Amino acid sequence: MSAKHIYFASDFHLGVPTLEKSHEREKRICRWLDSIKPTCAELFLVGDLFDFWWEYKYTVPKGTVRLLGKIAEFTDAGIPVHFFVGNHDLWMKDYFVKELGVSVHHQSIERTFAGKKFMIGHGDGLGPGDYWYKLLRKIFASKFLQWCYSRLHPNLAFYIARGSSRRSKEGSAEKDAIFLGKEKEWLYQYCGELQKKEFRHYYIFGHRHLPLELELEQGARYINLGDWIQYNTYAVFNGSDLKLLKFEG
Repeated sequence: MSAKHIYFASDFHLGVPTLEKSHEREKRICRWLDSIKPTCAELFLVGDLFDFWWEYKYTVPKGTVRLLGKIAEFTDAGIPVHFFVGNHDLWMKDYFVKELGVSVHHQSIERTFAGKKFMIGHGDGLGPGDYWYKLLRKIFASKFLQWCYSRLHPNLAFYIARGSSRRSKEGSAEKDAIFLGKEKEWLYQYCGELQKKEFRHYYIFGHRHLPLELELEQGARYINLGDWIQYNTYAVFNGSDLKLLKFEG
């Protein structure tokens, strides 16, 4: 392929369930990045790249050096890379911006490619329901609580956060693997309401962990990118159509 494409992926969750499994997944992601680089015009990483991320002034979590180096290869080559802050990397600050040259987004954004209108975001806290998480997200976003947490030694802070993140993921794994029906898929409902107010061709989100491609009004499509724990799925826009694909089988 010589034409330049736009790629989307999310929910790598590097760091779980074990170091060995995470390294295996990270190497697979890097192989995917190598495979798309020759045709990539722009790359969107749509949240939860890590199962936990926290930035101190001089310290970031250890590991994922392969992925970070691969992202730097893209930006050094002049390929724009976008990172969307997800619920597991909610405390992303300016490390990616300063060190890797990545554009970091804390909210959903809208873009137009080849005349097609896109809404892109991680998706956590959007749509009806999920009130407990929405409350927790407001608490985690508190600057005062973030300041208090940053007073902890990194060894303790990372231990607490990774333990909490792992328990949360284990508790939701079964639900993540099941399609709940259109009336209970909150992100689908959210996109449907937006589509009634303003037309867009594509709504691209992560967070849900289940690859989904559902039709909305006026021929629009809601795409959930799935994850790289079970599915290894991503989306690619070739200038005329968007496809949801699987890497390595």
